Amino acid sequence: MKLDLPRETALKVLYEINKSGAYSNIALNKYLEGGELSNLDKAFITELVYGTLKWRLSIDYIIDQFSSVKIKKLSPWILNILRLGVYQLVYMSKIPESAACNESVNLAKRYGHSASSRYVNAVLRNVARSRDKIGYPDKTSDLVAYLSIKYSHPDWMVKKWLERFGESFTEGLLRSNNDTAPLTVRVNTLKTSREELENSLRNEGFESVTAKYVDSALTINNPSSLARMEAFAKGLFQVQDESSMLVGKVLDPKPGEFVVDVCSAPGGKSTHIAELMENRGQVVARDIHEHKIKLINEAVQRLGIDIIKTEIFDASQQDKNLLGKADRVLVDAPCTGLGIIRRKPDIKWTRNTNDLNEIVKLQEKILSISSGYVKPGGVLVYSTCTIEPQENEELVKKFLKDNGDYYLEDISELIPDGLTKDTAKDGYIQLYPNIDGIDGFFISRMRRRS
Repeated sequence: MKLDLPRETALKVLYEINKSGAYSNIALNKYLEGGELSNLDKAFITELVYGTLKWRLSIDYIIDQFSSVKIKKLSPWILNILRLGVYQLVYMSKIPESAACNESVNLAKRYGHSASSRYVNAVLRNVARSRDKIGYPDKTSDLVAYLSIKYSHPDWMVKKWLERFGESFTEGLLRSNNDTAPLTVRVNTLKTSREELENSLRNEGFESVTAKYVDSALTINNPSSLARMEAFAKGLFQVQDESSMLVGKVLDPKPGEFVVDVCSAPGGKSTHIAELMENRGQVVARDIHEHKIKLINEAVQRLGIDIIKTEIFDASQQDKNLLGKADRVLVDAPCTGLGIIRRKPDIKWTRNTNDLNEIVKLQEKILSISSGYVKPGGVLVYSTCTIEPQENEELVKKFLKDNGDYYLEDISELIPDGLTKDTAKDGYIQLYPNIDGIDGFFISRMRRRS
């Protein structure tokens, strides 16, 4: 029996993520690296993995309705085979019902036994027959359960956002988190222009359009494997969401300055800073992990940047050699990541209500220590890829209360046209995927008194 390779590969990736706690992007890249798979196969595997992860709660809710066996009693292999099958049947309209069912049964024969394959067949055939009759929680009597199941988000997250934002905004946010995030790239202005990059991409068969806000950004509408893109290999662009690019814009580094990026990996912001500095001056890019420093170095080399010095260093520990030395310091802090769920759907299942307090403590420590590196009159930017006030504006206000030599300064002139934020004049902005169409980010800019 010959198994369908893309579906079997997707199953192996999901197993690693669910059983071993692997990060989705790392597990996926590990299996997509070989030359055995076509670009079409890779795109299908990516869709299966991210789609199944994204809709996991809803899928499990459906399985529960049609299965005689409780989910917690199923082996991880069989459960993930069912999840893949239900995802294809319910969320992928172009997949023939017979293919979704038959290939799942074949996988169950390989990764289970004869009874497993009969069970998988029965559940998926039932789902296929009755998918239009799937019952969801009643919206009027239990709004949290309804939104949680309909949009596949944990109920604690839904409840938290309902209390803060209300029903309409929360539903929009949940819906946006399930959208497919675009592939946005930053033009490497040290090597090319936006127009030249558009032409280079067009010559390779890629369609690109100008991004929403940032002049030096393009969105590629038909992306494929980056490793096979000549423009990527030549260092003509760096993959980066516009929200992340705005961090560099708000930092606004100048040629010849000394800049420190204390939590730099994988290097998108550091390399952007170097480009904004026209490759003149020095950027110290740090991370606590050696393998992440390697990622920064690879990006630096590919992009042709000379001014970035990478260092393995724990941002929660003070470096006395840097005290009062930097013109600008960027603290892109570790965070819950709740602003980038559309890119990393497994965040929904790996985060819990206890994470926040521990993360906030670390953020406070890193910000406090890093602020010491800024020269009098210098700039400190604090950013995260989350939408939680405790990690963002509340944390910055507490920092300012404890550090009277810093103040927030107006960033209105540093924000691109079309992105109107009332709080920009107060020194910070909060971005949301459902409102702004880019990743959820918080960016604040503080200046040290002279």
